[in-house]
Amino acid sequence: MAKPRQSSFRRILVTRILLLFVPVLFIGQIVALNKARSSLLTTARQNLTESAVTKGEKIVSAIASLKTNLLIASRTAVVQSGSPTEVQEYLTQLAEMPTYVDIDCLQLTNVQNGNVIASTCGDKAITDLKLPVPSDGIDVKTILPSKSGITGQQNPRSQLQVVLCVPVYNKAGKLQYALSLKSSLYKQTKNGPGSLAGSMLVIAEDGTILAHPSIERVGSNIQKHPDASRLQSVVKNAIARRNNSINLTFQENREFVAGYTTIANPVTQQQGQKWILLAVTSVDNALLGLEEIKLILIVLTVGLIGASLLASLCLAPYLARPVEELRDYALNIHSHHTAQPIPHNFSIREFNQLAQALDQMVERLKAWAEELEIAWKEAKTANQVKSQFLATTSHELRNPLNIIINCVRLVQDGLCDSREEEMEFLKRADETAIHLLSIINDLLDISKIEAGKLSVVLELIDLRQLLQDVINLQSVNVQKKGLQLKIDFGDEPIFVKADAAKLKQVLINIIGNATKFTDDGSITIATEIKYTDDAKSQVIISITDTGLGIEPAQQHKLFRPFVMVDGGTTRKVEGTGLGLAISRNLIELMGGSITLESAGLNLGTIVKIVLPLIDISPLPASIEKEGLENLGSYPTTLEDSLQDNSTKVGESNKTEFNGDSCESSLEENTYEVSFIQQQDTLPSLSSGRTCAKKKGER
Repeated sequence: MAKPRQSSFRRILVTRILLLFVPVLFIGQIVALNKARSSLLTTARQNLTESAVTKGEKIVSAIASLKTNLLIASRTAVVQSGSPTEVQEYLTQLAEMPTYVDIDCLQLTNVQNGNVIASTCGDKAITDLKLPVPSDGIDVKTILPSKSGITGQQNPRSQLQVVLCVPVYNKAGKLQYALSLKSSLYKQTKNGPGSLAGSMLVIAEDGTILAHPSIERVGSNIQKHPDASRLQSVVKNAIARRNNSINLTFQENREFVAGYTTIANPVTQQQGQKWILLAVTSVDNALLGLEEIKLILIVLTVGLIGASLLASLCLAPYLARPVEELRDYALNIHSHHTAQPIPHNFSIREFNQLAQALDQMVERLKAWAEELEIAWKEAKTANQVKSQFLATTSHELRNPLNIIINCVRLVQDGLCDSREEEMEFLKRADETAIHLLSIINDLLDISKIEAGKLSVVLELIDLRQLLQDVINLQSVNVQKKGLQLKIDFGDEPIFVKADAAKLKQVLINIIGNATKFTDDGSITIATEIKYTDDAKSQVIISITDTGLGIEPAQQHKLFRPFVMVDGGTTRKVEGTGLGLAISRNLIELMGGSITLESAGLNLGTIVKIVLPLIDISPLPASIEKEGLENLGSYPTTLEDSLQDNSTKVGESNKTEFNGDSCESSLEENTYEVSFIQQQDTLPSLSSGRTCAKKKGER
C-alpha cells in the first residue's frame, strides 16, 4: 500500500488559515451584498411611495389650476361678446402663457349649432359637446388614446388627458358658448439611471388603466395585465388608504418595484371615486448602486485575501519554529548528550508546556530504561537463583531418600544384629521421612502462594499458649546448642484472631532460623501490646538472636522465594530458602505483617511479627472465662520452663523417648506435638525435634 503524501506543518498551517479565512470572506461578501440589496430595495420602495404621493398632489393641483383659469377665461368680455377674431387672438395668447400645466388646446364652441368659433388646435372639436352644459360647474372627462386602426395622431408621451368644459353666457345672461380646454396631466419622461422618481401608472377604481409606461396598455383593464393579482391587491390596499410598495412584472423576465397612493377622482361624472397612482421603476434601476458596492466588496475581499496570505506566511514560521525545534530534538535525542537541554523559552506558553512535558517524558523513559535494565538483571539473577534452588532442592530431596532406602533395605535384608539395631534404623528412616515431608510441604505452600490459592482459617486463639507450645518444641534445639532462651510475655492475656496451625508454622520457622544461625549467646522471645486511639490495637512478637546477622543490602531479598543469603557460613545450614517467603504470606493473610532488622554481620537479627489484637471484653462471660482458664501459668525464663518439665539443662545425657507420644498430623502445614511430662524426656528429644519442627531458611 502506497504511503500517503505528507505535508509540512508550515504548509498545513498556511493552507488551513486560507481555507478558513477565504470562505469566511466570501460568505461575508454574499451576506453584505444581500444586505445592501435589501437596503437599496427598501430605500427605492420608500422613495417611489413618496414619488407617487407627490405626483398625485401635482395632478390634484393641476386640475384645480385648470379649473380656475378656465372659469376666469369664460367670464372675460372678449369670450362672451367679442368677435371670432378677437376670441381667437385671446385664446392663442392664453394657450401660450406659461402655466403650471401645459394646455394642449382651447376651443370656443357654439352650443346651438356646435360650430367651433375659435380654436388653438384646428377646427375639429376636441370633444363631443353634450347638452345641457352644467350651469354651475365645470364638466371634466378623460380622453383615452385612440385604439389601434383608428386615425388620429397619438403622442405616447402625453398621457392622462382631460377635457374641461365650462359654459359661457352673454351679457344678457343667456347660455351661448361652451369653452373647452384640453390638457395632458402627465407626460412620461425618461428618467436618468439611478433615478427613483419612477414612471407613473394610474388606475381608476374600476380597474381601467389611465396611464401606463407602455402606451398600448392605456385604456385596458388590469384583469388583462400579467400581474393582475398584484395590481388588484394594490387597488384594494390603496382604497383602504394604505400607502405601500410592491414588486410587479410588466415585461417577461423583468421585475419592477412600485410605490402607490390614491387621489380623489377628478372626473366627477364617472362612477369611479378614486384614482390609484403608482410610481414604477425597474429593480435593476433601483439596484444600480449595488454594482458599485459589489465592486468595492470584491476589491476589499481580494485585499483581505492577500492580507491573510501575507499574515499566514508571516505567522507560519512563528508557530512552526517551536514545533520544528522540538521535532529536531526528538529525532536526534539518541545522539544528544545528557547535559544538552530541550529547547524552551518560546514565546508561546503552550509550546513551553509541551517542551516541559517532553522533557519529563524523556526523563521518565530514562528512568524506565534504568528500571528495565535493573529488572532484567534481577530476572537474570532470579533465574540463576532458581537454578541454584533446584540444585539445592534436588540435593535436599535426594539425601533423605537415600537414607530412607538404605535404612529400610538394611532391615529388610536382615543385616541388623539385634532388634534394637533394627528399631534404630527404622527410627532414623522415620525422622528422615518427616524431614522430607516438611520440604515437600514448603514446596506445596510456595506453589499455592504463587497461584494465589493459599488460605487460612481465622479463629480466636490464645497467643501466649501458642507461644508456649512452640517454645516447648524448640527448647530442645536451643539447649542442644548451649544457647540461653529468654521469654517475656507480660502479665496480660493476649488474644488474636489467626490460624493456629499456620501461625505455629511461622513461629517454628522463625525460632528455628534464630537457633540455626546463632552459635553462642541467647535468643529472646517477647511480646508487646501497642494500643492506638482508633481501637485497632496490635501485638508485636519479637524474636531476637545474637547470631550471624545479615548485611543491610541483602535484607530486602530474604522474603523472596528461592532466595538465600550467599556465603560460605550460611551454606553450612540446610534449607531451601522458602521459609521466610511462606511466613510473610501467611502473616499477611492473617491481617498482620512481618519484618526483619539487622545491623550487619555478627550483630544479630530481630524479626517482628505484628498481629491485630482482639479485645475479649465485649465477648460473653463464659467465653472470656474459658479463654482465661486456658492461659494457665507461663514461665518467664528458661529455668522456669525447665523446672515445669521437671528437668534442667545438662542433667542427663541419655534419656528414652517414647515414640508413641509423638503424634504428627502431617496435613498441610499443621503440626500437633505431645510430650510426656517425665523427668528424663525433654533433654534428649532429638527425634522429637524433627517431628515438631518445620524446616525454614533465611
